[in-house]
Amino acid sequence: MDNSRSIVDHDCSGRWGLIMAGGDGKRLLPLTRKLTGEDRPKQFCALSGTDTLLKETWQRVSQATPQSNILLVLTRTHERFNLDQVRGIPTGNLLVQPYNRGTALAIVYSLTRLKAVAPNGLVGIFPSDHHFKNNETLVGAVNEAFLHVESHGERIVLLGVAPDSPEDGYRWIEHGVPLHNSNARPILEVRRFWEKPSPDIARKLMRAGGLWNSFIKVGRVSAFFYMIRRSVPKLLKSP
Repeated sequence: MDNSRSIVDHDCSGRWGLIMAGGDGKRLLPLTRKLTGEDRPKQFCALSGTDTLLKETWQRVSQATPQSNILLVLTRTHERFNLDQVRGIPTGNLLVQPYNRGTALAIVYSLTRLKAVAPNGLVGIFPSDHHFKNNETLVGAVNEAFLHVESHGERIVLLGVAPDSPEDGYRWIEHGVPLHNSNARPILEVRRFWEKPSPDIARKLMRAGGLWNSFIKVGRVSAFFYMIRRSVPKLLKSP
């Protein structure tokens, strides 16, 4: 897989999508090993239907951004799993890391590459290993998020999912006051994140209207860099 090309020949003024597909999927390896006979990361597996989770994600993102502006963030060590998945995708749309160094570094790496061609562009960041039953609703929420950040460029919109159970194995969002209410889905302030809370806290969060964290985020490239500089500035420092 040759990743020597730069990001070129794209519509730099429009929407962009980053699909994060470099994770190892360790939590579900017992299941994917049973299904495939090998330690295959879950984004390269068809857990529901015939398409892999990565292909499902690509199809969803294609409904919100031009395909030419979708960048796929991969890990070279997964090449034997992803070759079939990226067939037909231009090399310039593939951002390949030598190794998986975690989600935060993958996001910084891909945003740094994107900043070179679209420093003020709008970008959605999408995990590649999620399954959604209602794609139409999800894409509608993503489009609303893009429209919101077009006029509120300093904000980053994180999509929350209304829970149907107090799942303590998920990440949760504790929200605050409404910031914007003109659409069917309000934009709410994020008060706090909960990383896989205890069962008791998960029940309390659900009763209080807490949301599951989808990890889908939309904002301007410049807004993401501002947030990173404030929260984890060491990720932007050169060695």
